[in-house]
Amino acid sequence: MEALKDYVAHLDNKKRITLRGAAYQYYNVKEYGNGCIILEPRELTVPKSISARTLADMDQAVSSFKRGDVSPSIDLSDF
Repeated sequence: MEALKDYVAHLDNKKRITLRGAAYQYYNVKEYGNGCIILEPRELTVPKSISARTLADMDQAVSSFKRGDVSPSIDLSDF
């Protein structure tokens, strides 16, 4: 396979590397003992449904609210 880009990258003071002209915002990184680093592009997507755990947490929050088990109100008049 032929390389599309060939350049030298270096770490900055915060130990970060900048990818020039990166096509994706997120990458999965795999580092190997022999020094090889593999970057696989990742695209974040919106889940098609809400998980059962999240729904259970929402039900618990609504139940607490209906029982009146809530924190004291916050005064936002200064803002």
